[in-house]
Amino acid sequence: MAYEALAARDRIGVQDFVLLEDFQSLDAFSENLKKRFNEKLIYTYIGPVLVSVNPYRDLDLYTHELCKEYRQVEFFKLPPHVFAIADTAYFAMRSDRRDQCILVSGESGAGKTEATKQILRYLAVASEKSREVGKIKDQLLQSNPLLEAFGNATTTRNDNSSRFGKYMDVQFDFLGAPVGGHILNYLLEKSRVVVQANGERNFHIFYQILQSGDAALLKRLHLTKNMQDYRYLAKTFGHKEQSETVFTIKDDQQYKETVDALRVLAFSKQHTEELFNIVGAILHMGNVELEASNDGTTCRMTNPDIAAIVAELLGAPPAAINNSLTAKTIIVNNEHVESPLSLEEGLYSRDAMSKAIYDRLFSWLVRHVNRTLEVRRSDTVVIGLLDIYGFEVFQTNSFEQFCINYCNEKLQQIFIELTLKMEQEEYQREGIEWEQIDYFNNVIILDLIEDKNKGLISFMDEECLRPGNATDISLLEKMTVGVNKHDHFMSFELASREEKKNIGREEFRLVHYAGPVTYNVTGFIEKNNDLLFRNIKEAMQKSTNSIMQEVFPKAEILDKKRPLTAGTQFKNSLNRLADILKSKVPSYVRCIKPNNKKSPVEFDDVLVHHQVKYLGLMENLRVRRAGFAYRRDYKYFYNRYKSICPETWPSYKKGTPAQACDKIAQLLGWNSRDFKVGKTKVFIRNPKQLYEIEDKLSQRKVELAIMLQAQIRKVIARQYLKRAKAAVTTFSKSWRRLVAMRELRKRRNAARAIRAFIKGFIQRNMPVNEHNKRFVRMVRIQWLVNELSPNLPKSVLDKNWPKAPEVCGEASKLLKPLQQRVMVRSYIRKLAPERKQQLQWKLQCSEVFSGKKTTYSDTLPVPFMPTRLDDSLSQRVTDTVTKTSTDSGAGIVFAGHVVKYDRHGYKSRQRLIAATQSAVYLLDPKNLGVKEHHDAENIKSLTLSEKSDGFVLIAFNSIAKGSKGDLLISADNAIELATMIASCSLKNMSAVVLASGDIEHHLPANKTGTVRLQSGPAAAIVKEGGALVVTGA
Repeated sequence: MAYEALAARDRIGVQDFVLLEDFQSLDAFSENLKKRFNEKLIYTYIGPVLVSVNPYRDLDLYTHELCKEYRQVEFFKLPPHVFAIADTAYFAMRSDRRDQCILVSGESGAGKTEATKQILRYLAVASEKSREVGKIKDQLLQSNPLLEAFGNATTTRNDNSSRFGKYMDVQFDFLGAPVGGHILNYLLEKSRVVVQANGERNFHIFYQILQSGDAALLKRLHLTKNMQDYRYLAKTFGHKEQSETVFTIKDDQQYKETVDALRVLAFSKQHTEELFNIVGAILHMGNVELEASNDGTTCRMTNPDIAAIVAELLGAPPAAINNSLTAKTIIVNNEHVESPLSLEEGLYSRDAMSKAIYDRLFSWLVRHVNRTLEVRRSDTVVIGLLDIYGFEVFQTNSFEQFCINYCNEKLQQIFIELTLKMEQEEYQREGIEWEQIDYFNNVIILDLIEDKNKGLISFMDEECLRPGNATDISLLEKMTVGVNKHDHFMSFELASREEKKNIGREEFRLVHYAGPVTYNVTGFIEKNNDLLFRNIKEAMQKSTNSIMQEVFPKAEILDKKRPLTAGTQFKNSLNRLADILKSKVPSYVRCIKPNNKKSPVEFDDVLVHHQVKYLGLMENLRVRRAGFAYRRDYKYFYNRYKSICPETWPSYKKGTPAQACDKIAQLLGWNSRDFKVGKTKVFIRNPKQLYEIEDKLSQRKVELAIMLQAQIRKVIARQYLKRAKAAVTTFSKSWRRLVAMRELRKRRNAARAIRAFIKGFIQRNMPVNEHNKRFVRMVRIQWLVNELSPNLPKSVLDKNWPKAPEVCGEASKLLKPLQQRVMVRSYIRKLAPERKQQLQWKLQCSEVFSGKKTTYSDTLPVPFMPTRLDDSLSQRVTDTVTKTSTDSGAGIVFAGHVVKYDRHGYKSRQRLIAATQSAVYLLDPKNLGVKEHHDAENIKSLTLSEKSDGFVLIAFNSIAKGSKGDLLISADNAIELATMIASCSLKNMSAVVLASGDIEHHLPANKTGTVRLQSGPAAAIVKEGGALVVTGA
């Protein structure tokens, strides 16, 4: 064991129950398990027996590195682990060439299947490697997912519960490499095929096929993905509350593993298809419906189409399937007499057929796997793995629980016998006197169950075979009379008045080694008989399915001998299993589940107490502690504890290690009863002695550590002093040399710098090269930092720029425009919004009129304004426009005085113009009446002359009926008017056009007029010869 853990035993408990002080107390046993569970330590020893608590979480306990760590390591040197059990069995098998077996037991959900998997995985890692060996390993490992798919199911206690017992022999050659294997299966819970308890599921394979089978497979099997379509997968047909999905069971992933396992285990394509056909047929079988005839004595099928699918998938004649479900054949005086079935018998026949087919299919699977793993060699040794159901006590216990508990009773007897045998053998090997150990011998219970004449199984068989109408109650009466008074049997008739309150008339109670269990006899006769009507066997024998032909042989029909009952078959198989186990060297893994909620943090003391009792762990501990609690190789004992005894430290030279162990015991005051030295081991009776010596060792370690520290510090100090003296001498020499080298380097660097500077100055105006690059760099830095930076222009209009040396000329050309852009950008950011808007208008005006209109320069100093009217008039115009306008763009963007020229005769009239975001208005200055209104979107262009006149032609896109045509006006601020209307109303400065010569304008009725633009000494606008003549200087 890992002795270091003893120091923390109060916190994490002891890792070997043999060292438990109060070993008689069930509470102390459970408390130790609880401490270790809370510390995520799920394994504990009882001597060589491993107790495993299901953690219900991944603790990363099974890595490849951990496999290697436990390989060929002495059993107690590392903390308890399932790998240690596997390693011990494997290397005992290799070294002794003796068959080994590992018995894994526990309740459903305690982790038996996982423990078995990890043992197999360890054996695969630890064994020799080659291509052929790798293939065998794969086959051994792949047998697990295949048998789990067909033999495991979700129960209220475990999402992946094994519903059958399994014993697997793994065969090894002389090199320790696996070469084959063999599997025995026990008592498959076939009743689960037709009915499941609330919250439980059928066997995994049904859900795997429906959830993950491809469309082609489902079509061939006539299946759908809806679980509720199948009676055998729902609590009641079509019931929606039955659980279909289990979060910890990934049906799609496990289906792939099942298919891979079939491939690895050499199942042919035909066998695989036939296998799935049978599974599909069973699902359909559950949907076959029967109804009673009018007189109620016979039954008939109501959905023969479903029966036809069953017949198709089984490869049997439809008529034979129909007949097997509605009639039975009885042999009377060697004559076959067919008798119709009642509705109850028909339903029984249907379910019995489903159960029988699935049970035989599972057995065929195991046989096929065995044929694949079979090895024809006589020089092999084996390690057997027994993964079998644990003791079961439910609220209602039936025939299945009777068989399971009988099995555990049998295993408990083997366990105690082999444990005592191993203890005796060890004592004899070491020359230690064997002390008789008192323990409960459960042979009396086994005799009660399996005695050939007066055992409960024999009573069941007699009742099943006797003529007449045997019932479950008559069986109970026979048991009561046959057993009569027995300390471990009670029925209602044999119970006292007080005891009758706790037992029913149809119940009996057995006091097992683990405690009393009450069984209900309802169904015992039927389940023990396990009858299958002859018609069903005959129908199956007509099948073309090769698997069905094999599992329903014709010899079975020809054999007139009555088959053995289920109880007798189970008893015989258990006796064979007992013989197998007794012929091997056993190891044990006892699995415990901490709670029924699958919680990783909850520890149910009551539940754990029950399991500890049912597994016989207290009995095992008492047997182990009846003699000496601790035994160890004396060389190891001497080497570990020699430091606490002055006579044996640092070594014992006056005798052997065994005599040195005696000296250590004498120092501790141990007497010869509590401490013995065998031929190779020391034996210590009480754990307190081990704690005492461990405590002394801990104290001695501190003393030795202090002594060792003092000596080491003394040596280190001397060595440090010598090194310090040598270092000072070396350092002083090195320092002086370093200082001299630094001075020399400094002078050389200075000479190089001066020389390079002079060369750079000489070549300062040449292209940059190796000689002048440092000088040029310095000149650039000096110009940038000392000349340019303090003398940069202070305003946008400042055009001064410091003169640059020749080497900085290119940089100066790039920096000057950049600086100007920076200053302009800074100037723009500081502008007020009104000023910025003025500049934008001026810029737009400049783009149109600069260099094109003679009066443009006159407008530059004059800011543009939204109105050229006085405040009072401006407000009245705004009010008029606001009332007239019906849109949201009625805000005035420009208003002023203009002269408007009529389209006929070109008579001039004084008008006010007002422009908004969406329209242009002409108003009478006298009464502010709206004379004209033009939408901005209808304005095509604004045409001005290039001369000094103020003429503006506003052209429209279309002349509506009743319209007066294009608008002819003149204004003193024509440039401002055109800019504001184009920019704010039209949002398009390209609408402003400068023209010369004659231009046409539209009149009503699709007529046109002419405006003649000409040069003259003074600006004037007059009518001449039917045209409007605009003269500008």
